[in-house]
Amino acid sequence: MSASSKLPPFDPADPLGIDDLLEPEDLAVRDTVRAWAADRVLPHIAEWYEAGELPGIRELAKELGGIGALGMSLTGYGCAGATAVQYGLACLELEAADSGIRSLVSVQGSLAMYAIHRFGSEEQKLQWLPRMASGEVIGCFGLTEPDHGSDPAAMRTRAKRDGGGTSRSSEAENGGDWILNGRKMWITNGSVAGVAVVWAQTEDGIRGFVVPTDTPGFSAPEIKHKWSLRASVTSELVLDDVRLPANAVLPEVTGLRGPLSCLSHARYGIVWGAMGAARSSFEAALDYARSREQFGRPIGGFQLTQAKLADMAVELHKGILLAHHLGRRMDAGRLRPEQVSFGKLNNVREAIEICRTARTILGANGISLEYPVMRHATNLESVLTYEGTVEMHQLVLGKALTGLDAFR
Repeated sequence: MSASSKLPPFDPADPLGIDDLLEPEDLAVRDTVRAWAADRVLPHIAEWYEAGELPGIRELAKELGGIGALGMSLTGYGCAGATAVQYGLACLELEAADSGIRSLVSVQGSLAMYAIHRFGSEEQKLQWLPRMASGEVIGCFGLTEPDHGSDPAAMRTRAKRDGGGTSRSSEAENGGDWILNGRKMWITNGSVAGVAVVWAQTEDGIRGFVVPTDTPGFSAPEIKHKWSLRASVTSELVLDDVRLPANAVLPEVTGLRGPLSCLSHARYGIVWGAMGAARSSFEAALDYARSREQFGRPIGGFQLTQAKLADMAVELHKGILLAHHLGRRMDAGRLRPEQVSFGKLNNVREAIEICRTARTILGANGISLEYPVMRHATNLESVLTYEGTVEMHQLVLGKALTGLDAFR
């Protein structure tokens, strides 16, 4: 027998054999999340997107908690303790359904829960993490402001001591209540959250606060009229003299290192998730090209269409390989923030291009919600911007490459 006859057949769904890199446990996680999304999201997502709402979000959150998808890479406190690669695979499958669903999970686990898990007190962890892991409580993460997105150091939200002194030592003492004032913008989950992690300026620097959303002075009006991430709850956070006890502050971090480390964790999930949106669009285009006939034969038989499909497949699976590589580095404790920027910059840009190319293969049908392509493309316009714009990630890499800071 020739050597080639012993090779496995070529798999259009996995042309590089990336699945060979996955352990049985990885595949089990992927299959579980894929099956959940196929059952609970895909039959309804076009309707939700068109209506601009995510009905039953609280029930969806509990179901996601039931399959271990919330805070899944965290350990203890009811979290699944999954590997970074398993978390990434879950993000890919969720975003293959819709970016809004992956955003719900990312903000819950990689931002709100991650902040409490990494920087919170034991009391804060015990109070919030088990209920957030189960989906009983939804969380949000307040960093971006109406006038300060890429430059969070200039945030205007303020937290001041009141009533018990001005001690700058550990918040374990009765140093007085905190009074928070400010605004946060474009906050996923805000209007349905039971707890918000809010970052604010203090006299000691930027601090994070765990804010129960039923605290007087806190409100979260939902943002309407979006043309992207329509099947997602997006809100403004309004803090008007929100009074919190001294122990509401996250005790283990001061400065931008806190929120930026949370963002790095969330960006890692996006590296995988964007490839889910790209895969869904590619699969729709490939299926369409095989069945749509023009000039007497399927359009997939024409050279120009095949060139598009080949280029899309190359970028899609390169992106998945990149995500897998970064996941292995994260599991080994060797993933740097610059490497996350590398992945976020590349994979979201390529995912958008794949969606746009897929739309051209579907022609006019590409703009219909009967197909996922335009929905994914418009969602990715938001993913391209949040958790760091293209320009910010370019500058992160530029500084790493040259040693020169071009941010200011």
